[in-house]
Amino acid sequence: MTRAGSVGLIGCTSFFPTKVLGCYGDGGAVMTDDGELAQRIRMIANHGQSPKYNYLTVGINSRLDTLQAAVLRVKLRHLHDWIEARIAAAERYDAALKGVAGVECPVRAGGVTHVYHQYTLRVDPSLRDGLRAFLADRGIESMVYYPSLLNDQEAYRDISRCDGDMRGARRLPASVLSLPICSHIGVAAQARVMAAVKEYFGVAEAL
Repeated sequence: MTRAGSVGLIGCTSFFPTKVLGCYGDGGAVMTDDGELAQRIRMIANHGQSPKYNYLTVGINSRLDTLQAAVLRVKLRHLHDWIEARIAAAERYDAALKGVAGVECPVRAGGVTHVYHQYTLRVDPSLRDGLRAFLADRGIESMVYYPSLLNDQEAYRDISRCDGDMRGARRLPASVLSLPICSHIGVAAQARVMAAVKEYFGVAEAL
């Protein structure tokens, strides 16, 4: 098995609190099996100094806080079980929602494993916001992550090399909706979410 972060020369991961492996504040890591690169990355993350008070390059202060590292060290022991729990939750959503007209569940590519940091549906854009409001009325939170394309953001408009048309990509921000998922989501809580989605689309629950 090849894990995410180990495919290329350098891998990066976020430890933001909402991630599958998250700390209690901001944090992240850079991974490499190249010793020379690792040394340079550590130096840049530590103000560009090596050894102490000897600055070889202009760096940044990007050291992982000791408290956050301690939290991650404990949580790392449970990561495999948490991923398995998320996969099981995603499978329950798949089984319940795959037959609902107007809903497209996440695609599972062959030969890979998804950790389901999010469980994101594709919904007809004319119905997406209505579904979100319908869920909210029933006390169910859902999220629209990344509501616009990066190359449409002001900071990137002049430097983006993306095709301005991008019809396929442009359909996504208006159609995606992420349902609640976490390693500890209960079966009953999920059932309530799935029932509400089906109700919105006029699918009767089997007795």
